[in-house]
Amino acid sequence: MGVALSAAAAMLASCRFLRPSPTPTNEPSPTASAAASSPTPTSTASPSPTASPTRALTGTPTPPQIEPQSPVATEIPPTVTPTPPPTPFPPGPPAKLGILITRNDPRILDLIKTRNLAVIVTLEHDPNLAKEFKQLSPETLLIGRLHLPQLSLSHLEPRVEAQRFMETLMPIAGDPERRDLFDAWEGYNEPLPGGPEEMARLSDFEAERTRLMAQQGLHSVVGSFPTGHPPLELWPYFRSALEAVRDYQGYLGLHEYAAPTIYFNTTRDSLYPPVTPADEGWLTLRYRKAYRQHLIPMGLEVPLIINECGIDGLVENRPGPPGGGWQDFVKYWQEIGMGPDGFGNYIEQLAWYDEALRQDSYVMGACIYAAAASRGWESYEILGDDARILEQYLSVHPVR
Repeated sequence: MGVALSAAAAMLASCRFLRPSPTPTNEPSPTASAAASSPTPTSTASPSPTASPTRALTGTPTPPQIEPQSPVATEIPPTVTPTPPPTPFPPGPPAKLGILITRNDPRILDLIKTRNLAVIVTLEHDPNLAKEFKQLSPETLLIGRLHLPQLSLSHLEPRVEAQRFMETLMPIAGDPERRDLFDAWEGYNEPLPGGPEEMARLSDFEAERTRLMAQQGLHSVVGSFPTGHPPLELWPYFRSALEAVRDYQGYLGLHEYAAPTIYFNTTRDSLYPPVTPADEGWLTLRYRKAYRQHLIPMGLEVPLIINECGIDGLVENRPGPPGGGWQDFVKYWQEIGMGPDGFGNYIEQLAWYDEALRQDSYVMGACIYAAAASRGWESYEILGDDARILEQYLSVHPVR
């Protein structure tokens, strides 16, 4: 599938202030579809105040007229059924869930203090914050992402672009205060190669960037492809990047989102499905198709980080209401029988995804988008009172 991006959208894609609405490639079209635009809230008119009656100030005052009182019916207040507290998750194997951080927010520390986040991807590079993260949870992989414009692949010169990237990266990643805190750094976010030639250019750029970073003692995350991409037949053209990851101890990055549930368009697309190592998908669990059909046969079973994941209504060709993040689907989940606890339903779905990730040893972790979401992406936010459910899940699934 070809995805066209405007120049303005491309300039913002790297920090997800504006992201393409991907359609999964090589996918049988679902029977139902919905527009991906977020609904505009309808303003409610304020009631007009009731005018006070006026009294004549001349002549003899008129005694007030007392009207007979009608009997007042006694209203019986409706019975309110309290929402039961969420059932705690039972203890389980080590979690592979993590979070993506867009900015500093003190509430993030509550999740990190569980010491059970597998991976953190952060656009916030404050070395003091990174140091606190590592002190609280030393086993968590900490991955940095830069604010970068989108990468044009049509006329890319891999070596030239790799050197340009290093000139941007090194003042940040090479700073002595950060160098030993970050475990790896991403490249350009969500590149979209339009065919074999562009995929090969991207691969050579990622390979050279990874090599140059290794010379500076830094590790690389390559790819970071958007959900539903790249087309499976393009993976052989990404070989040089995968070989560099193998040779220089880097990672492959992929994004996996789905909607209206996280298991939509998987082989387990049903309500509260089980998940087995045989299951695959076109959005979530798509990584299994890539590894089984291409990477493993090529001898390149490199470590994988799902550097963004979750519910995202911007995917196309799907059932359900229009929307963006998980908060836009709470009512829909209730309508299909999942109950009124919106965030609890979301964590149940993420627990399903986590179980699948644990079945694949090459998966290092998956970062839920987003903690401290950027403006315009508030419906994806996972911090706040609801985060207690995620904290409880993490607390009984220790990473180490």
